[in-house]
Amino acid sequence: MWSCGPLNGTGGGEDQLLCPHVQRALSALSLLHLVVGVPVGLGYNALLLAVNLQDQGSMTMPDVYFANMAVAGLVLSALAPVHLLGPGASGWALWDLGSAVHITLLVLFNVSSLVTLYSTALLSLDCYIERALPRTYMSSVYNSRHVCGFVWGGALLTSFSSLLFYICGHVAARLAECARMQDTEAADAILVLTGYLVPGLAVLYALVLLSRVRKADTPLDQDAGWLDPSVHRLLVATVCVQFGLWTPHYLTLLGHTILAARGKPLDGHHLRMLRFAKDLSRSLAFASSSVVPLLYRYINRNFPGKLRRLLKKVHRGQQGCALDQAGPQQAMA
Repeated sequence: MWSCGPLNGTGGGEDQLLCPHVQRALSALSLLHLVVGVPVGLGYNALLLAVNLQDQGSMTMPDVYFANMAVAGLVLSALAPVHLLGPGASGWALWDLGSAVHITLLVLFNVSSLVTLYSTALLSLDCYIERALPRTYMSSVYNSRHVCGFVWGGALLTSFSSLLFYICGHVAARLAECARMQDTEAADAILVLTGYLVPGLAVLYALVLLSRVRKADTPLDQDAGWLDPSVHRLLVATVCVQFGLWTPHYLTLLGHTILAARGKPLDGHHLRMLRFAKDLSRSLAFASSSVVPLLYRYINRNFPGKLRRLLKKVHRGQQGCALDQAGPQQAMA
């Protein structure tokens, strides 16, 4: 769990008095997320996928993007216990900076973060297209599914370039080709630019356009599917939650990059503080995997009907299995 190591150092007595309280509070939050957040994230993300995939003909464009985010949320929920049970500040072996397991987990985390924020940004842009141009196929379910494939491919490619920097930062002494790629700060800079700034600007642009379109409603728009108020509330809530929980993580990466670019080495106290900030911000990012499916569950008006159809289908399947088992027993009698 959390350790007082990051807060101790050259600080005075105030740090020594504050540290135990901070340690207990963060450990309690970590346990709460492990006991409540991780099961909720795994359960609701799996339920979101099952409800939408069991009747793909009824999926709308927002449903496709939320199903895409649910896949990324499952990965984040699976990674959360590994992080919360042994954050980097505690020096746990799996998160040792020289560990290959650490690099693998970090790449999975980065891929999921890229997919999550890019799905949010594309959801905003496609909702604007559907709102501005109703009854068109520019933001159809078919196109959205193909876009989701490109999102995962782009996230893997972006993380692969970051992976090269991380690997070369650890094996540079053995490979001469990595002589110019020894800094993981370059990988952090790539992630901040491609994983946060680009989707953030896209979301702001889409929200501005949506606000302008809503002010210019026409009678022809009254039967457009996008006018469902629940979809608009779901979009705004998702954007606020995703960027609110992921912003601290990318700010710590940006701060690490800026400090490294100054060329001044950090002392032990500031280095531990930076690592502590990374652990805390990453814990906030993990919370998005359980909050977003809950928003989808309680704001989307179509979800209860889809859930009832899924339960009926499961119930019919169980009855069919019971009848199939009863038939052979009667024949034997």
